[in-house]
Amino acid sequence: MAVTKAVLPVAGLGTRLLPATKSQPKEMLPVGSKPVVQYVVEELIEQGINKFLFVTGRKKRSIEDHFDDDPELEARLTGKQTSIGEMDYEALGVDFFYVRQRRPKGNADAVRLAAEFVGSDSFVVAFGDTIVHSEREPGVVARMVESHERNASSATIGVWGVAREDVVKYGIVQPEGGRDTGEAEFAIEDIIEKPAVEEAPTRLAVAARYVFTSSIFDAIAQIEPGLGGELWLTDAIRHQIRQKETVRCVRLIEQEGRYDIGTPLTYYKAFADFALADAEHGEAFRHYLNHKLAE
Repeated sequence: MAVTKAVLPVAGLGTRLLPATKSQPKEMLPVGSKPVVQYVVEELIEQGINKFLFVTGRKKRSIEDHFDDDPELEARLTGKQTSIGEMDYEALGVDFFYVRQRRPKGNADAVRLAAEFVGSDSFVVAFGDTIVHSEREPGVVARMVESHERNASSATIGVWGVAREDVVKYGIVQPEGGRDTGEAEFAIEDIIEKPAVEEAPTRLAVAARYVFTSSIFDAIAQIEPGLGGELWLTDAIRHQIRQKETVRCVRLIEQEGRYDIGTPLTYYKAFADFALADAEHGEAFRHYLNHKLAE
C-alpha cells in the first residue's frame, strides 16, 4: 500500500535562534525565498506524500496560515509577480491537518499525537526544521519507503555521516555487525541519542527522516522520559529493536544536502546555498558575496 501520509513535528521552541524565533516559528524563517517548512512539504509532495499532519505548539499559528489559500493576495498580484511562489496544493490533492502539542515533552510525544491521523497505515515523519535537498530522483524518502515495504520493516531511518565531534548532536545508529560498511541500506542493532564522542558506535547520524508502521505508537507507550526529561523517538526505536522488530537505515547519497536550521551558523549556510541557487537573483548574490569577501 502506498505511503501517502506524513507527520511534521513543528512544536519546538527554537531557543538557539533567539531573538529571531521569539515571536515566529523557526520553521517559518526564510531560506532564500521560501520558509524552511515549505521546502520540507515540497520535498515530500514530490515523493508521493499528499496528506500532512503538523504537530504544532504555541506561537506556531503562522504555519497554518502559510499553507492556507489566500485568494485576496492572489487577486492583487500583477505584472511579473503573478504567483505566490508555491505549489497549487488543491490541484495536487494535498491536504493539511493540525494538532497541538500542549507542552514540549519530546519528539516521540509529538509523533504519539498522530495515532488517530495515521490509523493502521505506514507513514513518514519529517522534522519541519530540516531540509533534505536532492539533485537526483528518487529522493531519500522515496528510497526509504521502497526499502520499508520491501523489507516489511517496522522503522526505516534516513542517515548521513557526520564529523566525529558532532555525534553529540544527533541520534547515532549502530549497524548489525557493529561497524559501518558503507552500504546504501542496512539493518541496525542499536540507536543512541546524542552519545558522548567516546561512546558513539559510528558516525552515522539520524537525518530527521523516518518511515514507521503504526507499531511505533506501541513502542512510544512503553518508553520512559530520557535525555532532558523528554520522550525520544530514538528510545522508541530502540524498544522496537529489542522486541526483534525490523529496523533498517537508508543512507543519504552524495548528491543530497541536509540542512538543519537549528543554530545561527547552520541557518546562515542554508540561506547562502539556496540564495546562490536562485534562478533570478543567485548570480547577482554571488557577485555581491565575492565583492564582500574581497574587501
